[in-house]
Amino acid sequence: MQAYARILAFALLCGSLLGCTALPSSGPSRVDLETAQPEDDQRYLLVDVDDRTLYLLAQERPATFGARFGDYRPPSRYVVGVGDSLTVTIWEAAAGGLFSGPVIDRLGTGSRSAAIPEQQVAQDGSITVPYAGRIPVAGKTTAQIEATIVDRLSGKAIEPQVVVVVSKSVSNAATVLGEVTTGAVVPLSPRGDRVLDVIAAAGGIKVPAHEVFVRLSRSGATVTVPMQVLLNNPAEDVYVRPQDKIVLIRDPQTFTVFGAAGNPTIVPFDAVGITLEESIARVGGLLDARADPSGVYLMRIEPVRFAAQLRPDARPLQSQGYVRVIYRWNMRDPNALFLARSFQIRNKDAIYIANAPLADLQKITSLFNAVAQPVVSTAVVAQ
Repeated sequence: MQAYARILAFALLCGSLLGCTALPSSGPSRVDLETAQPEDDQRYLLVDVDDRTLYLLAQERPATFGARFGDYRPPSRYVVGVGDSLTVTIWEAAAGGLFSGPVIDRLGTGSRSAAIPEQQVAQDGSITVPYAGRIPVAGKTTAQIEATIVDRLSGKAIEPQVVVVVSKSVSNAATVLGEVTTGAVVPLSPRGDRVLDVIAAAGGIKVPAHEVFVRLSRSGATVTVPMQVLLNNPAEDVYVRPQDKIVLIRDPQTFTVFGAAGNPTIVPFDAVGITLEESIARVGGLLDARADPSGVYLMRIEPVRFAAQLRPDARPLQSQGYVRVIYRWNMRDPNALFLARSFQIRNKDAIYIANAPLADLQKITSLFNAVAQPVVSTAVVAQ
């Protein structure tokens, strides 16, 4: 047994000399992460999650359609534009007028009509109507165009009446591209169409909704939101304007969990609004035999402006306008569970659960047993 004691003493001595640096580990310990960094080399910002942190995060909401474009009314009026196609039908109150037919038709009584062949609005914004000349139509409603043609034909035709129909519209249309069944230029109706209406007119999406982001570009501004936000929040389903560009992008969202978790892995989002509490539960929670409940961390890249609100006194590394931030929870505090329930996970977040100090001692003991057991067994046999 003296040999066994010597081996144990040697193992403990090695463990004390090496600390735990030579032991296998899934990542840094809580002490390693929380050790003060040099003032001139602050590589990341360590932030304890509390109610103030959650409040600041809630204020940093990404841009939304409602906030950026924020007009929930349909277009005020439906006007004709260059490239649209129009059909014009003209009625006269009696036969024998400008638009009557052959002589036999002139002998009859009653009104007569004539349909002008479909024509496209030219670059100068006008169309041609016989006996009325070039009619400016761009930027006008069909009722205004009808009144202009009637005025031009007055005194020439017999009590003319005119109906103008937009047979094809390209100026009052939106372009839909990306992960839709059929990319298309979708004409907008006079009643007003919302984003989801236009997407449905293009055949709908062809991939799972939680993997799709909708990008709306209008008047030089572009905003991208998750598809599920449009489905869950009607205020985000804004009215589409002429010449809007809608692109549906497939971008599967993931976060990573590693360290002393039940099943460290890359986890795909299957919904919008996953919290830290839900994310840890999805990987089996914290391992009882290894995890340090006071060492639960989330790594994220934040803008410098926002990082300064989290820790005004900190001087973090400012790389390309962003700061490496590590959010910290002490799960031994019951209130931390409520904080974890309110903390929203974002794409590419990394969650790390540190090993408990006792876990390192268990590794030393296991290593000692692996080395000492053959020696002890040999000594017992020899005796």
